[in-house]
Amino acid sequence: MIIHRKTPQRLAVNAGRHYVSLKRAAGHPLKKAHDLQSMTDSPDAESRFLEQLGQRVRTMRALRGMSRKVLAKVSGISERYIAQLESGKGNVSIVLLRRVSDAMGAHLEDLLPSADPTPDWQMFRDLLRKATPAQIAQAKDVLAGGSASAPRRAPFCGIALIGLRGAGKSTLGRMLAKKVGWSFVELNKEVEQQNGLSVAEIIALYGQEGFRRMEQAALQQLLARNELMVLATGGGIVSEPLTFDQILSSFYTIWLKAEPEEHMARVRRQGDLRPMADDRSAMAELRNILLSREPLYSRATAVVDTAGLSVDAAAARLIDAVRPVLQNEARSFGLRSVAL
Repeated sequence: MIIHRKTPQRLAVNAGRHYVSLKRAAGHPLKKAHDLQSMTDSPDAESRFLEQLGQRVRTMRALRGMSRKVLAKVSGISERYIAQLESGKGNVSIVLLRRVSDAMGAHLEDLLPSADPTPDWQMFRDLLRKATPAQIAQAKDVLAGGSASAPRRAPFCGIALIGLRGAGKSTLGRMLAKKVGWSFVELNKEVEQQNGLSVAEIIALYGQEGFRRMEQAALQQLLARNELMVLATGGGIVSEPLTFDQILSSFYTIWLKAEPEEHMARVRRQGDLRPMADDRSAMAELRNILLSREPLYSRATAVVDTAGLSVDAAAARLIDAVRPVLQNEARSFGLRSVAL
């Protein structure tokens, strides 16, 4: 902090030094007022920034399926402070914001309000982080207008079901797999088997980011089997860009959709309320999760709405939805169409 022995009227705000003499900012008399105004953000602009920051934190938390209480526990920050942050009233420090992003297994920059160039920006960024120097050089050449060999189409691996917990992915997935004669696989079960830990234990030991890495590794091993399957995914898989893109490119993907009340009722019947256990605002959290994930779930090839349907009726609707891939699209992969 640089202290000046001048009256406040003689000082202007400077982001680098806190205060600077007007003599340095002076020059052209008409330019002085403009320069002073541009040196500091207006209160309205700061308020908008904090509101956008709060919205991004709330959206990211919902994508991870975390309640405010769980995020507070994992990050070590009070639930009240996180509520203030999400409401746009939290004058958050960069250190606390980093703790929030780490607790969600997210990158710090994902929480900062900005105009992302494309909806797939996070996926591109993650690919670049994992790319070799040769791959980066090739990408630069393509983006600069150079030529590259045509991308190879991912091998067809079957049908993937996405959606919130309680959508019926496991129940309907088993029924569909039995009907078409394919194997049925639950991705979360694969993660547990490959690592010898439950999902809850993995998250407790390695956090959300560690679980997502194991989830991606488990998916890669499943794809390496080269066998057709009906895959039931975890509800939050859409929050990991690379893994979700692999699902979309390798499977005929179907979003199993239901009303929030039905999701909650089904989850309660299963005796599973994670990650919203003991949370009085569980329904509000569930609605927020669904709202945040809907744009990602809607990227699926097809949508099957199971709201108000019995299990048999929902299974019949799912079978109708997969007829195109089983009877038509399968031929483009050299597969026999399946009689349904």
